[in-house]
Amino acid sequence: MTAPGTWATPLSMLRIQDITYSVEGRPLIDGASATIPTGHKVGLVGRNGTGKTTLFRLIRGELALETGSISLPTKARIGGVAQEAPASDVSLVNTVLAADTERTALMAEAETATDAARIAEIQTRLSDIGAWSAEARASSILKGLGFDDEDQKRPCADFSGGWRMRVALAAVLFAQPDLLLLDEPTNYLDLEGALWLESYLAKYPHTVLIVSHDRGLLNRAVGAILHLEDKKLTLYQGTYDTFAETRAARILAAQAEAKKQEARRAHLQSFVDRFRAKATKAVQAQSRLKMIAKMKPITTPQEAALRAFTFPEPEEMSPPIIHLEGGTTGYGDTEILKRLNLRIDQDDRIALLGKNGQGKSTLSKLLADRLPLMAGKMTRSSKLRIGYFAQHQVDELYVDETPIDHLRRLRPDEAPAKLRARLAGFGLGAAQAETEVGRLSGGQKARLSLLIATIDAPHMLILDEPTNHLDIESREALVEALTAYSGAVILVSHDMHLLSLVADRLWLVSGGSVKPYEGDLESYRSLLLAREKPAPKAEAPKPAKPKRASRDVLLGLRSEVRKSESRVEKLSEMREKLDEKLADPSLYEPGKAADIEVWQKKHAECLEALERAEGLWMEALEKLEQAEAQ
Repeated sequence: MTAPGTWATPLSMLRIQDITYSVEGRPLIDGASATIPTGHKVGLVGRNGTGKTTLFRLIRGELALETGSISLPTKARIGGVAQEAPASDVSLVNTVLAADTERTALMAEAETATDAARIAEIQTRLSDIGAWSAEARASSILKGLGFDDEDQKRPCADFSGGWRMRVALAAVLFAQPDLLLLDEPTNYLDLEGALWLESYLAKYPHTVLIVSHDRGLLNRAVGAILHLEDKKLTLYQGTYDTFAETRAARILAAQAEAKKQEARRAHLQSFVDRFRAKATKAVQAQSRLKMIAKMKPITTPQEAALRAFTFPEPEEMSPPIIHLEGGTTGYGDTEILKRLNLRIDQDDRIALLGKNGQGKSTLSKLLADRLPLMAGKMTRSSKLRIGYFAQHQVDELYVDETPIDHLRRLRPDEAPAKLRARLAGFGLGAAQAETEVGRLSGGQKARLSLLIATIDAPHMLILDEPTNHLDIESREALVEALTAYSGAVILVSHDMHLLSLVADRLWLVSGGSVKPYEGDLESYRSLLLAREKPAPKAEAPKPAKPKRASRDVLLGLRSEVRKSESRVEKLSEMREKLDEKLADPSLYEPGKAADIEVWQKKHAECLEALERAEGLWMEALEKLEQAEAQ
């Protein structure tokens, strides 16, 4: 077993061969196939309800296939986050350490072993798997997911379910399974945790299959997209944006071909209709009928309809709609945020940045008039209406009532047709309108909560993680709705794509206060990632400045840099071609084991050569920079 924390050669490869699975007699996956090469990071995408989570359960063997097969290399370990860490008395760091079962067993045996030879074996194996640095690795992962040193010593029982989900995620990352299955892991992370996870997954040494609707993660942490659509699986090389472009081109091509076929069909049918009754043309008419029958319908890829949101428009108010001077707020006698001097106008689009626990939700509740002002002065426009959406509100819907019931309570005098029209404006059709909330999907519940939050045409909309459970098409629809909306928006989200398209002002909630953040989202992302890197070592005293390099020396160094760069480019192109070859499903057909071994060997040799070439390139660049700086 590979030791957690070591970037070793991965073992696993996932082969999905012609699988079929039905739910209550309805085919969910039908004749689907895909091959995920060893070590690849793949995003699994598809509309809500297409079967992504079901596919994960099939891979783990929790559900039985009707036809086909799913195979992995012998002894390959599969890992994922099925549920939150238990509310036990075990500390967070020890909970994570326990995920490496081999280390845990060896450490326990080391306490009781008496045979000298066995003791030596245990100590050697512990050394081989990096057992003595395990605690530092576990601590680093927990820190990346938002737990400071003091938190890591506390028992799991001290934390809520959402935080224990993070502990469970930390444990599976620490265990480093050969195939890592992650289902919407950013749903319970803040922006900082989501960005850390992106960076970690990009360096993860084994195969990753991740269900996500987070475009930022799918563009930065994976190298391929597996699309589940029309009960089939299609593997696209590249990031999500590349996939979206490729798929859009496929849709246009299929639509054009279908249009041509329809014109041809209409032409043939026209002939049949005109001449079927004529004896002299009967043979030709029958011939054309056969041609029509032989035509196979060209089906275009199923285009997910943009499930629009329709936010009612508020009347315009004089600025500012909220003005806060010297404000303090918190819970009970505990002050969370102090020295708040903030102004909000109706055309503001503000994103709240900052780690979980710093007070983003506290500020949201204060602005929404759900927390009192403990000190200072807050001025609001008269008749100001505020819409507030938070994830806990989704969980507080009445599960035994229908969406129509929820709206009828808020608008008892409105006709049923009007209530249905409101639901349709948020993508909840006739079937969902009469379905008990407990049977709706997470995305449908979120849509209902958004409708309730905006039903009074608020002048300011406060959204705390609105995209959890929304698929990518629904997220894009939310962006469209917020762009058209004429009220102020206060947004807390881990979705960088949403923030970048909606927010034009950034506030940083940190250290008990709220200040404008002068940079942009990319600079904030860079700042967060830089914090994860170890501090640079103190530089040794610089030696006396050498003499300036001659012109000939500089020319020679520049030539070496160009050659090195060219070598890296050629090897990078070769690696891309080899990646494509290894991603080709035909390579893994029965009887081609020898071919697989040859191509994998070539791939390994190419990677080794590329690493050497990059090292030489860096050395050449460093020498040139030193020479030019003299």
